[in-house]
Amino acid sequence: MKISIQNLTKIFPSRTKGGKEVRAVDDMSIEIPSGKLVGLLGPSGCGKSTTLFMLSGLESPSSGKILFDEQDVTTLAPEKRGIGLVFQNYALYPHMTVEQNIRFPLDNMRIKKEEGNARALDAARLVQIEDLLARKPNELSGGQQQRVAIARALVKMPNVLLLDEPLSNLDARLRLQTREEIKRIQRETGITTVFVTHDQEEAMSICDIMVVMKLGVVQQIGEPQTIYDDPANLFVANFLGTPPINIFKGTIKGGKVYIGFEAIMKTDLPDQDVYVGIRPEGFIYEDNNRVRTNILTLDVDHIEVMGRDKSIVATHESSTKPTVRCIIDSDVALPKDADKLRFTLKPNKVFLFNAETEERIR
Repeated sequence: MKISIQNLTKIFPSRTKGGKEVRAVDDMSIEIPSGKLVGLLGPSGCGKSTTLFMLSGLESPSSGKILFDEQDVTTLAPEKRGIGLVFQNYALYPHMTVEQNIRFPLDNMRIKKEEGNARALDAARLVQIEDLLARKPNELSGGQQQRVAIARALVKMPNVLLLDEPLSNLDARLRLQTREEIKRIQRETGITTVFVTHDQEEAMSICDIMVVMKLGVVQQIGEPQTIYDDPANLFVANFLGTPPINIFKGTIKGGKVYIGFEAIMKTDLPDQDVYVGIRPEGFIYEDNNRVRTNILTLDVDHIEVMGRDKSIVATHESSTKPTVRCIIDSDVALPKDADKLRFTLKPNKVFLFNAETEERIR
């Protein structure tokens, strides 16, 4: 099912007399293709959960429309929208068995017991918990409880599946395992799925499309790798990537981009102040005898050997962050106890941003 969000806005009134209203979602317009897994990504308070709750019908928009295919569901009650919703805290009934929890929505729909049992078993098999049907929630691990919650959402055969921070309560190992399961389930069912998360690695690993948000405003929409390789502005570039992108204060002068006193690359752009973003994997180590131009010199703090990679932790007076991190292949030989290292840069890993608007300069 295709989802169309048209000029969607949600304004919460001030909680204090004379205070400012909160514009949680600001004029959002996006289209979610049928059968895709779409991630709403951004820091806390960016409006992603509010958007999800408006899609579900748990929150009413201040203005704008929501369409499922061609049906306007903006004012439709949640139970009439054909959605499955999975909350961050699972919301399982502790006195019920796993089977009863999964079957609960069908009981409310007055589905016959035999059919309800069969559909509950099918949903349990899909999330691979069919051997846990007789247990109570307190007898399950966090990952198993999450699967019960997903099975309960799927048993209604929804047209849209909505997931609100579904992995935030799991440890690192279970997060990885469960996000792979969510992707598998979504592919097998073909249900249009909207996934809310603040974890960019999580979103990049499982989403077909990402919607990056900041303070209620959509910053960029696209495939995860495309957004990583081609960020629209400084916020998006900063938000995506582990380790995060390195940001320097720079200048364009006379057809060259400078960081400090060093010209790092040529450009056709007019003279101006800029921010220069360099991905950690964008550095190429050069020994002192090879290249004398287009070089960036960093003061080395220490070097971490991480199996297949070496991570160079350094500093630079023009960096906007306390440290600069460079990732290079572990086979690259570096001088021992060097206090400075010189690098050329991979052009496709260097981004320029307007110093005032922070928009990408192309």
